[in-house]
Amino acid sequence: MGIYDFTVKDRKGNEVRLSEYAGKVLLIVNTATGCGFTPHYEPLEAMYKDLRERGFEILDFPCNQFAGQAPGTEEEIHEFCTLKFGTEFPQFAKINVNGENAAPLFAYLAGEKPFAGFGKGLKSAMMNKFTKMNNKKFGDKAYIQWNFTKFLIDREGRVVARFEPTEDMANVRAAVEAEIGK
Repeated sequence: MGIYDFTVKDRKGNEVRLSEYAGKVLLIVNTATGCGFTPHYEPLEAMYKDLRERGFEILDFPCNQFAGQAPGTEEEIHEFCTLKFGTEFPQFAKINVNGENAAPLFAYLAGEKPFAGFGKGLKSAMMNKFTKMNNKKFGDKAYIQWNFTKFLIDREGRVVARFEPTEDMANVRAAVEAEIGK
């Protein structure tokens, strides 16, 4: 099984085959509108505007499993993102990324690039504390540790990198640009 074998639902409930994105570099992100990392939408949108003409797409999957930080309907979430951050990249239906009802796509992504830590520093130490409490309920199905986890997919559909929300967005952009340049 590979990335292009998955079908997901867009924010209006229509099925979308990820094979429609074959040949593009993808950044797949689980997002939330009420998270301390919500400002990541700004550099994500800047990256999208700058790089989409070179075969780059961001696929946004809202998720409410982390401290209830993505309340609201798909339409309310979309409205927030477009009004506050001017997002234009595709936004999909709200999903679960952990537990028995986790979206198969995210279970696959996490299996390809498992969690390797939040890095060092105070922000990382705080994230470790929050995630340990939150993810107890998911046990071995705690695939994603927090909102704004990003997976970089190459043009052949391979998962080449995972970025935790604590990763500097400049590093994420550099990796995306390097992948586009290959």
